[in-house]
Amino acid sequence: MSTATMEHAVVEGHASHDFAAVRDAFTENFTRRRELGGACCVFHHGKKVVDLWGGIRNKQTSEPWDENTMVVVHSASKGLAAMTLAIAHSRGWLDYEAHVSTYWPEFAQQGKERITVRQLLAHQAGLFAIDEPVDRSVVADLDSLAVVLARQKPAWEPGVRQAYHALTLGFYEGELLRRVDPCHRSLGQFFHDEIATSLGEDVYIGLPETIPNSRLATIAPPRPLEMLFGFPLRFTLEAMNRRSNIYRALEINPGVAVYFDAQRIYARNLEVPSGNAVGTARAIAHAYSVFATGGRELGLRTETLDLLAAPAIPPRRGFYDECLKGEVQFSLGFMKSSPTWPFGGPRSFGSPGSGGALGFADPAAGIGYAYVTSQAGTALTGDPRDVALREAVYAALAKS
Repeated sequence: MSTATMEHAVVEGHASHDFAAVRDAFTENFTRRRELGGACCVFHHGKKVVDLWGGIRNKQTSEPWDENTMVVVHSASKGLAAMTLAIAHSRGWLDYEAHVSTYWPEFAQQGKERITVRQLLAHQAGLFAIDEPVDRSVVADLDSLAVVLARQKPAWEPGVRQAYHALTLGFYEGELLRRVDPCHRSLGQFFHDEIATSLGEDVYIGLPETIPNSRLATIAPPRPLEMLFGFPLRFTLEAMNRRSNIYRALEINPGVAVYFDAQRIYARNLEVPSGNAVGTARAIAHAYSVFATGGRELGLRTETLDLLAAPAIPPRRGFYDECLKGEVQFSLGFMKSSPTWPFGGPRSFGSPGSGGALGFADPAAGIGYAYVTSQAGTALTGDPRDVALREAVYAALAKS
């Protein structure tokens, strides 16, 4: 295993000859783009061609990022959560076009009886916030959480507008999966049993007690000026407004702080499927690789994979997102590549995470990709570190 020593970081791992430029880009992230620590992994037609890591995992202690370091990926968790429903669809348990209430009768309250699974997974249900108080104890009690979710009234007529369900999407997905799974497993347990264990990879939605802190990276926040000026001005103003849609979606009932823990870094045995997946870039890339190359290892049907790769269907008022204040495309729990947020090709599907993480599948190119970091960035539509890595990947593909 080769090692390149730089002023502030050590990069380890490997990149095959054809993808050597990805290693160069990863190294440049430390020297030119203020990377702290992170990892990047790429599978091409099922073969691991890039597996790199480096820097430090904890800014306070300067402990190094090693081969098995895991980190929370925030909303990149959404893609992993959506994989569980794709498996349910492949097994015939779930129809994306059916009403959610078909599987979850209590959901049909407050005008939600005609919301389809597809609309819910595309952030078109108007359920981006929870009005009732929800804390860690409620999140941990799935039966109690389900009652609260079923009582929630949509912010507007479902199917008309899009608003990013920053945390709520995963909670709704989790209860839907519990209803259709013959074993009634939680989403995190299903993910562990059917995806992570099946692929032999380290990634969790609901981190177990057995994982020591020494395996976990912490997330260093951006500098104050980066926080103030790094995001688009309109988004920054919205995020500071306690009555705004995005503030309600991200900060309260329960808010993203619910999955952090002062002593254990991340809360243990707590499932927030839209935000608290913890894993390696290798694990996330491997899962997406399976989705990009036919899905045999997970028993996925071609029909399901074709639906995931198909274009997103907008709500009546288009893809403008009432939380994110810009155009974004979502489909079946994943983000789709679009002119404002491009990744891979038009058939690609995945999910980015706040701070810079990204995982996606590109079926046309046979690519499974993931990037994770311990230094939060501020870009909303592609972190410069991730963009540099992806550009190197696709430049290598163009030459091959």
